[in-house]
Amino acid sequence: MSNIPPCPKCNSAYVYEDGSLLICPECAHEWNPNEEVVDPDALVLKDAVGNLLAEEDKVTLIKDLKVKGSSLVLKVGTKAVIKRFVDGDHDIDCRVDGHGSMMLKSKFVKKQS
Repeated sequence: MSNIPPCPKCNSAYVYEDGSLLICPECAHEWNPNEEVVDPDALVLKDAVGNLLAEEDKVTLIKDLKVKGSSLVLKVGTKAVIKRFVDGDHDIDCRVDGHGSMMLKSKFVKKQS
């Protein structure tokens, strides 16, 4: 019995080989097991200067930002840690030092080196 991995889309165990490709008969997904799998739905975000961001990255604010619904202002240089990426206008869910969890736009942060 061969070690054929399950389908990456539907997790079906009924995958079979066809030449160099693996094919799932349940969802009709075809892929090459030797190529790196790239999720087309994955969010790729860049900071204000073009650096790629990842979850758990530490970032700093590059602009004073007013917090909606409050008189609070986040100052330039405030540090934050990215918890996760979300799809939408405010695309970063992060923990801002001294202020708790907030959603920010990636264009207003810079990755710390």
